[in-house]
Amino acid sequence: MRAAAQGYLLLVGLAIIGITVILRIGSSIPEPTSATLLSEPASALSSAVAPGAVPSRDQPASVPPAKAGDPLTRLLLQLVVIVTVSYLVGSVFARFGQPAVVGEMMAGILLGPSLFGWIAPHAFEVVFAVNSLEPLQLLSQIGVCLFMFVVGMELDLAQIWKQAERVVVIGHGSIAIPFLFGVGLALPFYQLYASPGASFSAFALFLGISMSITAFPVLVRILRDRGLFHTALGRTATLCAALGDATAWCILAFVIAIAGAASMSVALMRTGAALLYAGLMFVVMRPLLARLLRRWLRDDIDPEQAALVLVSALVLGSALITQKIGLHALFGAFLAGIVMPSGGNFRGKLTVRLEQFSSVLLLPIFFAFIGLRTEVGLLTDARDWLVCGAIVLVATVGKMGGTALISRAFKQNWRDALALGALMNTRGLMELIALNIGLEMGILSIRIFTMLVLMAILTTIMTGPLVQLLTKPARQPASSGTGPKVSGDLTVLQ
Repeated sequence: MRAAAQGYLLLVGLAIIGITVILRIGSSIPEPTSATLLSEPASALSSAVAPGAVPSRDQPASVPPAKAGDPLTRLLLQLVVIVTVSYLVGSVFARFGQPAVVGEMMAGILLGPSLFGWIAPHAFEVVFAVNSLEPLQLLSQIGVCLFMFVVGMELDLAQIWKQAERVVVIGHGSIAIPFLFGVGLALPFYQLYASPGASFSAFALFLGISMSITAFPVLVRILRDRGLFHTALGRTATLCAALGDATAWCILAFVIAIAGAASMSVALMRTGAALLYAGLMFVVMRPLLARLLRRWLRDDIDPEQAALVLVSALVLGSALITQKIGLHALFGAFLAGIVMPSGGNFRGKLTVRLEQFSSVLLLPIFFAFIGLRTEVGLLTDARDWLVCGAIVLVATVGKMGGTALISRAFKQNWRDALALGALMNTRGLMELIALNIGLEMGILSIRIFTMLVLMAILTTIMTGPLVQLLTKPARQPASSGTGPKVSGDLTVLQ
């Protein structure tokens, strides 16, 4: 325990020192302006979906304005297209051994200007008219809040506490190293790819977040699909990812408080208000919920309407409070999931009900909205693609390599350590949520937003094949039949 604590303090301390030095160096770099930022091709859709923006007047003449019609009819058409395409593409990806959610992420890109808007601009404008996207945006935000509520319910603090020594070291170490790498990338990319007027610290911290996030729900899906969920590898990866996600979202909340505040005093007030609210949720709301919901905290009773109304009010109310504090609504929903009582598999029953609705309708809407903001066509030259490749490489080396190195400190062989690193390199939906916040706050430009979205998809896609390769049982020499039998289960961190 003592050695682990010393190593943990050394690792986190060095990362903090490195990040602080980089932020100090970057503070002397002039803020990007429209003159220093790499020019981006005119895009009516990108400007329309950016926060506070209006449709561009430079809309190409070849794309006629969409016919005015009933807003409900337009919304229903969009939903039919999104749900159908998401299901079909998700099914195709599932056939190739990828989680369906990865296909749904890709479906969002295909429905955006990168493909649909490129091959059929007239049909694209009819379906996703610039002035019809606000309802989609609002629905996507509700879907993300419900998703984060489910993620919070899946976070088992008791299990993390039981294995705190190794889980904390690996979980936080797998954040610290790639976070440092991401902040370092901000030095050469700030003036070229940050949104005009964004501060270096906000841009650098968002790059750090984007490099360090692990998509806990997608990771669990991959483990179950590969039959690894109940192995030592699966248990360790699940706990480390859960702790890492909770930590990353706390860091992101702090970054949002700083980036969205007019002064440091306002940022500190927002941070203090968030900490106070979190404390009240744990100290007051958690035991209160256990009493109010005690009737349904039994295995033989399913949640009834009264319980669902109470839970819904808590999720929406908590999201409202964190939104008013100046963070984001999803943090309130995530916190509501953490404090939800777990007796009688109550959390599992709620998860089943919410996933049946959100995974079919609301999350595909979010993926589609991300796709509408992602324009691969903005990466117009070799330099852009080299930068995009560098981002993918740094993200993979930092997350996978950093996790593997820390695992080696726990006496693991390279094969097992790299398998854990490959799992922690899964980003998926959690990454897209963070990137969407960075774009909405005017910190990330559309160009680097597109690069980071591609990085999130590619690192998630590579997880399955890498894990399959690294978890194949080693071929053993023929024996006379005596001795222990070889098992395919890994012994990571046992």
